[in-house]
Amino acid sequence: MASYRLFRRFANWVEGEEVYPIPEIEKNGSSVREHPITEDMARVRSSDEGVGTLLRRWMDSPQGVAAFRRVYTVTAALLCAAIVTLLLVTVSYLPRFGAPDNPANNEVPRRYIEQGLSETGAINVVAGMILDYRAFDTLGESNVLFAATVAVLILLRDDGEGKKKKRAIPELKQEPERERPDPILRASAAVVGPFALLYGVYVILNGHLSAGGGFSGGAILGAALMLLSAAFGQEKLERVFTARRCKALTFLALMCYALLKSWSFYTGANHLPSGIPLGTPGSILSGGLILPLNICVGLVVGCTMYSFYACFRSGGMRDGT
Repeated sequence: MASYRLFRRFANWVEGEEVYPIPEIEKNGSSVREHPITEDMARVRSSDEGVGTLLRRWMDSPQGVAAFRRVYTVTAALLCAAIVTLLLVTVSYLPRFGAPDNPANNEVPRRYIEQGLSETGAINVVAGMILDYRAFDTLGESNVLFAATVAVLILLRDDGEGKKKKRAIPELKQEPERERPDPILRASAAVVGPFALLYGVYVILNGHLSAGGGFSGGAILGAALMLLSAAFGQEKLERVFTARRCKALTFLALMCYALLKSWSFYTGANHLPSGIPLGTPGSILSGGLILPLNICVGLVVGCTMYSFYACFRSGGMRDGT
């Protein structure tokens, strides 16, 4: 157990002795048996001086291992209970939801509703709030999606060894008829897929004028790519939308978002004119930075969704090389 070995190394460090590799412990029925140790390790264990040596001897015994596991389980449960209690106590001090004297029920919504159109240029108040007043928070959410994509790619990406082993074992090879896409699915995707992509683009570009935006439009784009991949095969789709292009789009979208809002944050904090026209409310080229920011968020969300789908389906996406 990793935590047990870490505790043993810590005991060596407390004693002031050299931290030697912890011998592996195996279970043989109900007993615990250790592998043979080196001469230096035996010399350290033969010493009767210090609390660390006695602690190591006790931890090497079956009783010590069992006691450590019980203490570990109880400590983890107590820690979780303490965190939950702290959160509940903190929530109890919050003002009552919906109380008329709450600042969130008067100052902030009034500013969004009364001055949102003149300050952001967006008819959609929600889009102006998310991508203007709270744009820094939205940047953090986009980076969370990017970090999640990187983590999933690292954990689930297939390096090709699994496919080689699968080809080497005839029993694991799938039958050809199972690899053929369903003709009904292909016919439906051929009709619905292009319209779904077009609708996703419309939702992103129209987010500052009506309901929609980068998150919802990006989800539609991701769903459309998944549908096309399921209907026509992932290899055919990745002839155009490769892993390298997906990563490049995600990175460029995050960089554009960060650079645009950094300029807006800098000018706003120093009370300087940003030089970004808000446009005529109601037209497609309005809302200042909200339109390009919606495009950036939509690309990040769409690429993230399809990357997750590709990883869980076949272990990753091809680089196209």
